[in-house]
Amino acid sequence: MVQSETLRRPPQPDRVPAIFDRERAGPGRHRAAKGADGKRALPEVDHSRMHVTVLVPAHNEEDQIAETITSLHAQRRRPNRIIVIADNCTDRTADVAHAHGAEVIRTVDNRHKKAGALNQVLEVLLPLMGSRHAVLVMDADSALDPGFVHHAVLRLATGELAAVGGTFTGKPGGGMVGMFQRNEYARYARDVRRLHGKALVLTGTATLFRALALKEVVRARRTGRLPGRDQVYDVRVLTEDNELTLALLHLRFRILCPAECTLTTEVMETWRDLFKQRLRWKRGALENLTDYGWTRVTLPYWGRQLLSLVGIIVIFAYLGATAWSIAVTGTLEFHPLWVAVTGVFMIERIVTVRSRGGGQMAVAALLFVEMIFDVFLQIAQAKAFWDAAWRRERKW
Repeated sequence: MVQSETLRRPPQPDRVPAIFDRERAGPGRHRAAKGADGKRALPEVDHSRMHVTVLVPAHNEEDQIAETITSLHAQRRRPNRIIVIADNCTDRTADVAHAHGAEVIRTVDNRHKKAGALNQVLEVLLPLMGSRHAVLVMDADSALDPGFVHHAVLRLATGELAAVGGTFTGKPGGGMVGMFQRNEYARYARDVRRLHGKALVLTGTATLFRALALKEVVRARRTGRLPGRDQVYDVRVLTEDNELTLALLHLRFRILCPAECTLTTEVMETWRDLFKQRLRWKRGALENLTDYGWTRVTLPYWGRQLLSLVGIIVIFAYLGATAWSIAVTGTLEFHPLWVAVTGVFMIERIVTVRSRGGGQMAVAALLFVEMIFDVFLQIAQAKAFWDAAWRRERKW
């Protein structure tokens, strides 16, 4: 592959590269049809002819990028093009990526982190893409399992879906805080499987999009049907992947996280880094919902936020009642209500980590160990609610 140092504007129509369809759908082309359920469908294509372009935004990821690219080369259905977007890198990310066979594009004066980096490249590529094109966006610290692209392409080619996301497990490392995250990811994957792949969020770790759906997002932003500038990713927000999920759902597209599309991703290795990550995720989600308001799409998401708030109240009421009992009576009184809550919580902790083996189930049975992580997450969520309510400065 040839290394690209800067972004180039799209060529004129008579010089469109052979890798792209000449149809290059304009604003009035490829209107998505509606199914019986009112959801929108995209043109069905032959899965063997679908062209997959991978975009990997990377900022100083020289230690991880080789594994990421290697996982793409090892795919059962290899992508047609792999582009690493070197965003304000001061290390050897670009050199390592190029050495492993990826194209490299360097961002130009990007001040909007991952979303800005992706927008710079998509503004060049999307106008050249048509019905048989798909864009895989993945993090530079993630590694796809071998069947990811194959299964995602089969799903997208039917035209029923606009995007296919992945479910992830955590990479090794991080000590106890890493262990907690790996257990958490296992529980999330279990929930997704039980919902038959119903996606709440198209994770930024890895998602394959139909190019036509991304072009529709741009048009909808341009006409004011969606918030944000006329770009794929909204650069104003803290959680651009969550916002893009809401955008696609408001355009009445279907999305999915199939059980077959799996990957591994880096875990936060310190409590401080984890707190910053979860604070950003939670506050970003709240502000995404505020941007969209009360709609048929956001109503279930608002409901989940309400449940989170109730969870914060319950966990601190539980701890407060326990501390009060010890402080006042000198003993721990077992109130039937809290005994029942404890029992349910313990069973849920054990059952939901079965995929991680007997050792992790035994750890989960020690309720106080898992309670450390849950209280930690509840504190992060409580701060996110507080910061959002008082409109404190957003930082990433």
